[in-house]
Parts: sequence; C-alpha cells; structure tokens
Amino acid sequence: MEGEQEESTMRKRRHPSQEEVASNVATRKPYRGIRRRKWGKWVAEIREPNKRSRLWLGSYTTDVAAARAYDVAVFYLRGPSARLNFPDLLLQDEDHRSAAATADIPAALIREKAAEVGARVDALLTSASKSPPPPTANSSLSVIKPDLNQIPESGDI
Repeated sequence: MEGEQEESTMRKRRHPSQEEVASNVATRKPYRGIRRRKWGKWVAEIREPNKRSRLWLGSYTTDVAAARAYDVAVFYLRGPSARLNFPDLLLQDEDHRSAAATADIPAALIREKAAEVGARVDALLTSASKSPPPPTANSSLSVIKPDLNQIPESGDI
C-alpha cells in the first residue's frame, strides 16, 4: 500500500515548463526591501526592529535606486551584519560605517539618509540613460543634424 501511495504522489508532481519558469523569474523581486507599483515606480520600505511600523524610504524610477535606499536604512537599523543588496557599495562609505557604530539613530534621520542616497542614485541612473553615448575615439566623422524648423538656404540643398 505504501509503495502505491508514494508512486501516485511521484506521478502527481510535475516539473514546471520553461514558460512558467520564465514568468516566475520576471515576477520575482530583483532586490530585497523593494516592490514595483502598477505604474512602474519602485518603492522601498523597511520594518523597524521590534515594531510593527514600517519606515517609508521613498519612491524611485529605478529598482537599483530603491535597493540602495533600502541598503542604507537596513545598515543603520541592523548594523554591519545586515543582509544588503549591494554590500560592496555601502561598506565603502566611511560616514555610513561610523554612523552605524553609534547606537539608536532616530527613524526620521534614517529615512532622510536613505532617501538622499536613493535620490542621488536615481538621478545618476536616469540621467545616464537619457544622455547620448559619448563619442568614441574611432569616430572621426561628425554628424551635423539640421534644424528641421528652418527653411534651407539655397547652398544647403
């Protein structure tokens, strides 16, 4: 009897298809402490230790900016043993390490510092994605874009 039950249980298990695996990867959160709103913005928040309340860390254009804001907050709340999204980046900042060594930082200050870092990263990433790539050393040709709102002169045609 037991062998039959084990066999029927094994038959019921099925392996997920490639489409199911791909959809799970697409819906999974890329970083800790963040989530995506329906309209595409990324938000970061964290629970305060020994409390039910959450600290709102801000709303950001990019997921990386929200994750960096979370990292700052979790580092201030839980210290160097916190699980970070980008451990190498945060531990480079000397002011974060010295501030985390002091005890009991107010929640408002943590929120302010996290939002500051998140906004800075968001600004850097959004400006980098909007700006055109720098010209390479190999391209000696300069492309002149004409102003389409002006009537061309006879020598331009």
